[in-house]
Amino acid sequence: MAEPSKDESRNEPPKDESSHEEQKPPQKPGITIRQRPKPKPNQDGNSDPRATPSPTPSPSKTRPAKRPPRPPVAKKPPEKALFQDPAVPGPTTAEVSTLATRLNYALTDEEVKQCHSLITDALEGFNRLDHLVEPTLPVKYPRTPGHRPTAEENPFNAWYWKSTIIGADSGKLAGKKIAIKDNVMVAGVPMMNGCRALEGTIPDVDATVVTRLLDAGGMILGKATCENLCYSGCSHTAAYGPVLNFHDQTRSAGGSSSGSTVLVMTGEVDMAIGGDQGGSLRMPPCWNGAVGLKPTWGLVPYTGAGSIEPTVDHLGPIARTVHDCALMLEVIAGYDDGLDHRQPPNIVVPEYTTEIEVENLNGMRIGILQEGFGLDTSEEEVDRIVRDAAMKLADVGAEVVDVSIPMQKYVMSISSGAAFEGSYHCMVRGSLQGIGYKGYYPSNNMKIAGEAMKHDTKHLSDKVKVVMLTGAYLNETFHGQYYGRCHNLGRLLRQAYDDVLKDHDVLIMPTIPFVAQKLPKEGEMTFAERADYATRMIQNTVAADVTGHPALSINAGWVDKLPVGMMIVGRHWDETTVLKVARAHEKKMA
Repeated sequence: MAEPSKDESRNEPPKDESSHEEQKPPQKPGITIRQRPKPKPNQDGNSDPRATPSPTPSPSKTRPAKRPPRPPVAKKPPEKALFQDPAVPGPTTAEVSTLATRLNYALTDEEVKQCHSLITDALEGFNRLDHLVEPTLPVKYPRTPGHRPTAEENPFNAWYWKSTIIGADSGKLAGKKIAIKDNVMVAGVPMMNGCRALEGTIPDVDATVVTRLLDAGGMILGKATCENLCYSGCSHTAAYGPVLNFHDQTRSAGGSSSGSTVLVMTGEVDMAIGGDQGGSLRMPPCWNGAVGLKPTWGLVPYTGAGSIEPTVDHLGPIARTVHDCALMLEVIAGYDDGLDHRQPPNIVVPEYTTEIEVENLNGMRIGILQEGFGLDTSEEEVDRIVRDAAMKLADVGAEVVDVSIPMQKYVMSISSGAAFEGSYHCMVRGSLQGIGYKGYYPSNNMKIAGEAMKHDTKHLSDKVKVVMLTGAYLNETFHGQYYGRCHNLGRLLRQAYDDVLKDHDVLIMPTIPFVAQKLPKEGEMTFAERADYATRMIQNTVAADVTGHPALSINAGWVDKLPVGMMIVGRHWDETTVLKVARAHEKKMA
């Protein structure tokens, strides 16, 4: 059969592409071609045996058919959170209206409703914070709640609460027994700050000074009685009755660190923490014969202690000897990593106990401050004893001269800025801590204290009531003008002290210009007399609180078997020189 021509083959009609018959290729003569069997197509029409079969058969197409679109999945509504009582419930519209009236804001009823809505929305942010845990202060050593001592355990009424906390196995204070003033927080141990309005308060943190004492090997035996909210230089305002003078139990032990000092003098403890806003680290030691040091403002952290006014708050040591006072200061002084805004970050703490042991005071100049003598409350014998003690320092090489700071006579008026309006803002409106600074806030205690200062005022002392009323009047009438004025004048007082201390290493005057006063008896004094009795002894001590200078009280002698205190004031951050002079005096007294 003849082969078709090329033209004829081109004109052949097209073969049916849908046919599944195999097209056999032409064979050449003498050659046999064997074809490999073609794989049978799978369900998808795909002849690759490695291909994954499709679940949907499509025999007529070589490509799998597209899957139909899936129906949209209905979204579940967000699951509602479980009910939780709001930490900060919003006010009612009536409360908003009352607040607006108090602040003298003229709002329409509609504006009050809108303010209510905005305030409620703003407060919701505080509720969202409720699941976050605040950073707090460490509690490192186990303790039991302890107990309130019986009268037999507490003859001077100097203990508020007994609870033993054993510190580290070793350290500078190993073997030392310590009492803590009851305005300083000790976790798990009751704290009432001398006032029944705060009774039942149990802090959940240790103040920084407490941790430092325990870290140094000290053993805390409990909380020492203090005056009502620490606002008294006498010892008759404490909640459970007066603290008795160590030398005469009919007389005042001084305040407000009354219990701390008496426990040191009885020997029940070796040293104690005290506080000072007007003289409270120096006045009880003065009237009981102990050594008490108010450090430079900011040297010792106030973190975790109840405040009167942040610009005058101090914590410091009380002991029977200058050495133990210096030893305690070594342990508690130093920067607190920004938790106390009173402190600069570059504090250097020397080895006070080593530096104060000197053979003499050669080269030192000591000024006897004239304005600290001859006051309207001064007793001549007290003035004489302190002046004689100062003059005897010349025997160990010091030059002793009279000096004058005329502005000292205004100190009571200048200090009133912090005393009245400052205390009102801190204690009443600031819940015994104040606000407006960076650092640590004991927020749980602030709520308790704030409610007590507002609702349980019957337990406040006469003096506290007078101070808060005066502060409220000044604030509502002059709106901080005299608070600011007194602080500005306080800078002049500080400068006046600094000017004299440029040429003199320390200044000396009586701590209190009279010996310990009698404790008032029931019905013996009027409200006004009791209030005045609480602070009539601070004329000399309060200046160092305003200026921030370090000041120490040490016994200078005796009048009718009652101690007379000599106060030594030094330059800022120079506690070493103050302690050196005190140590030299102590050696002479011995």
